[in-house]
Amino acid sequence: MEKLEKPLETWRAELSDEQFQVCRLGATERPFTGQYNDTRTPGIYHCVCCDEPLFDSDAKFSSGCGWPSYFQPVSERAIASVDDFSHGMHRIEVKCSRCDAHLGHVFPDGPAPTGLRYCINSASLTHKPRDV
Repeated sequence: MEKLEKPLETWRAELSDEQFQVCRLGATERPFTGQYNDTRTPGIYHCVCCDEPLFDSDAKFSSGCGWPSYFQPVSERAIASVDDFSHGMHRIEVKCSRCDAHLGHVFPDGPAPTGLRYCINSASLTHKPRDV
C-alpha cells in the first residue's frame, strides 16, 4: 500500500472542521452524536481522508459506547496500531494505514470471534453501501 502524505494545510482545506480535528489532530467526537453510531446499512466504511476501505458493516455491532464499533477491520493491513498514553492511561490508538488518519481506539472487550472493540469516530469514516 502506497502511503498518502499531505501537508496539514492541504488536509484542512479538504476536510470539514470536525473531520480535520478528529483525523489530523487526534480529537474525539462527542459520544452518541456521530452519523454512523446507530446505522445498519450494509456496506464498507472507508477512511474519509484517503478512501481506503477500513471496516465492513458485517463486523459492526452495538457496544453502547456512543461510537460506531467493529470487531475487526476489513484486513490486518487496513489499520495501524499505536500506543497511546494520553489521559493518564494506556490505550491503543488505531489509524488508517494509508494516510495515518486518527480513527479511534481498540479495546479488548468486544464480541467473538476477535474479542476486540474498535471504537471509531464517525467523522473519520464515509460509508459506501453494498450493491444488493
